Amino acid sequence: MRHIAIVGSGPAGYYTAEAALRQWGEGVRVDIFDALPVPFGLIRSGVAPDHQSIKGVSRRYEATALTDNVRFIGNVSIGRDVTVGELRDLYDAVVLATGAPNDRKLGLPGEDLANVFGSAAFVGWYNGHPHFSGLDPQLSHDTAVVIGNGNVALDVARILAKSQKEFEGSDIVTHALKTLTGSHVRRIVILGRRGPFQIAMTPKELGELTLLSRARPHVDAADLPAETGDAALEPGQRKAVGHLRSFAKAAPAEPQVDEVSIEFDFYAAPRAILGDTRVEAVEVERTRLQDGKAVGTGETYRIPAGLVVACIGYQTSPIPDVPYDDQHGRFANEDGRIAPGLYCVGWARRGPTGTIGTNRPDGFAIVERIAEDLGGFRADGAGKPGRPGFDALAAERGIDYVKFTDWQKIDEAEIANARNGAPREKFVAVERMIEATGKR
Repeated sequence: MRHIAIVGSGPAGYYTAEAALRQWGEGVRVDIFDALPVPFGLIRSGVAPDHQSIKGVSRRYEATALTDNVRFIGNVSIGRDVTVGELRDLYDAVVLATGAPNDRKLGLPGEDLANVFGSAAFVGWYNGHPHFSGLDPQLSHDTAVVIGNGNVALDVARILAKSQKEFEGSDIVTHALKTLTGSHVRRIVILGRRGPFQIAMTPKELGELTLLSRARPHVDAADLPAETGDAALEPGQRKAVGHLRSFAKAAPAEPQVDEVSIEFDFYAAPRAILGDTRVEAVEVERTRLQDGKAVGTGETYRIPAGLVVACIGYQTSPIPDVPYDDQHGRFANEDGRIAPGLYCVGWARRGPTGTIGTNRPDGFAIVERIAEDLGGFRADGAGKPGRPGFDALAAERGIDYVKFTDWQKIDEAEIANARNGAPREKFVAVERMIEATGKR
């Protein structure tokens, strides 16, 4: 019998569990640990609340979770309740699938001013993540600056631009909906250091901006390279740039009272966040491309703003006694192997790149590697203690972990508490989640 511990219950974790079932069938037991009492990671707290179809992938993970071979162990923090070393003693293989939940720092003067947030924090706030539910962003200024040229920047801009009615059918949490409904933001500037050909935005996400009732996307035609260059782009990138060209060509519409302008400011690198105690403006330097890299021209200007959200990437949280790659913000590894019996997968392995689906081949690849490493173990139980060993440790320490059946009670309670038109109302405090399980 193989005993596998997976730390992290997001896409990478569940795809790895699915791969383990394919590899060993009844000959494996997989325990999936999570610091929160709820599973599914970024599907729950990272995917935009108005992208319900994407969240539907959790049904696939649920099918894996409900097998007898796989067990969810929620509300258990690795490092606080149990160490990685202890897991390695208990399980034949330990796979870190913790994702990259921390924001990369801008490294700019003024980034610690009030109302300056990283996207992990801001997205976590409107998605109801317990760590960020008390963020309390102030939307009293008419201008917000979003730094970054990827899909997360588009998500943030779209959420800021939506009307209250457009949130129907989403699972945005009520505290965020109230704040956004009272927002005074009417101008959103998306800063990108490079140009339209270098964006990491997908056509679908860009196209969604045209469907918003009161938002108007704008691109300065002077920022667009010659159209003849589009032919050399990959099809998806070419279509994305096509959206930008349509934004630049759009005829001015009759202004609405509550219209929100979404402005793409290319060749623009933030240099400082200005203000006394909270952000008042962003200092920007105009850039140009040199060998594909953005270099400053020395020309600077200021954008008055009351909110800044930096969408520039994420980092994996370090874990005691696990080698860490500070440069790339992930665990130090060679093709997913950190040390004998210790592995990583997903963003914890490769950094925050790829889509949700990218984690599936990643999970299957790491299981193949584990199978190679475990090839010498007999199938009759010559491995490590696994589940019984952890259960003994949990009993000794009084760890009353959350099972998947407990999560199902939380799920039912959230659905029952949903406001009209919403699929659920998420609990934003761990204590409330635990109460819903009946454990308290």
